Amino acid sequence: MPTGDHMWLVTDHAVGRAALADARLSRAAAVRPGAPRWGSVDLSPNSVMSLDGADHARLRRVAAAAFTSARVAARAAVIEEAVDVLLDRVADVGPGADLVSGYASPLPMVALSALLGVPVADRPVFDAAVTALFDMTPQGVRGRRRHVLTLVGYMSSLLDRKRETPGPDLLSALVRVERAGEISRTELINLGLALLMAGYETTAHQLSLAILELLTGDVPVGVSVEELLRRTPSTPISFPRVAVEDVVLGGTTVRQGEAVIVSLLHCNHDAGAPTHLTFGHGVHRCLGAPLVLLQLRIALPRLWQRFPGLRLSSREGSLVWREGLVTRGVSRLVVEW
Repeated sequence: MPTGDHMWLVTDHAVGRAALADARLSRAAAVRPGAPRWGSVDLSPNSVMSLDGADHARLRRVAAAAFTSARVAARAAVIEEAVDVLLDRVADVGPGADLVSGYASPLPMVALSALLGVPVADRPVFDAAVTALFDMTPQGVRGRRRHVLTLVGYMSSLLDRKRETPGPDLLSALVRVERAGEISRTELINLGLALLMAGYETTAHQLSLAILELLTGDVPVGVSVEELLRRTPSTPISFPRVAVEDVVLGGTTVRQGEAVIVSLLHCNHDAGAPTHLTFGHGVHRCLGAPLVLLQLRIALPRLWQRFPGLRLSSREGSLVWREGLVTRGVSRLVVEW
């Protein structure tokens, strides 16, 4: 790892699936002091993504209520309207439009705003802080603490607003759960940030990668969303897990205290893989998967219906990959039609 620590890397689908579901490989142990580190991005020990056992199950149960099929499906009209507005703006820009800044990036914030109750006007502050938080470059490492404080302060302020003026959104519901004593204020802040960060950054990258694959890959425009997720996961590797006892994976013994990461990208391209692991597996499988799927299933067909001749621009600099991020993605995707 960039830290100098060593970790086991899993690239086989069956072994990766088993590792992600093995309770002996602990997320909580991976964020404790002295655990092997992969870089500057260490989630809070109180985050739902950093917990095991009963504490994890309790917080996940609270959050899962927002991502039922019925609740997510109810957001379809909001997403469809947002897609049409964004496509109108792309058309106004004309050939040479950037689909990252003009389409893939703003759409997830609209979806999250509708579900969680996050004002769209807050996006610039949040966008900059989250992007910096996932930056693995030396510059990103130096500025990380400042951006963590920005995000915590932002979420704390937003939740205070929900206490004063509650609405029908998830964050207002979580505030009510906190008042009932089911979760603490710290857990509430971390849960709100986890849902917002996971649902925004990765979805924006996932949409841009799916568009890029349709523009440059060997797949037809009508290919299934699940296949695009398999081919181009925006999260290429899992968060580290640390063995709390010796564990045998794929014939290799992972000793107690050693760390394991699963390459979701490699596992997805394993010839023997029956399904993809883009959303992970086991108790930490992505809660927001239904919302991601809904956005892709609306945004991709409508993009090509509106611009059937869509193609990647031949101009220099039309495709720019993002560097130094935990998530994969492009920062610029200029198209013509």
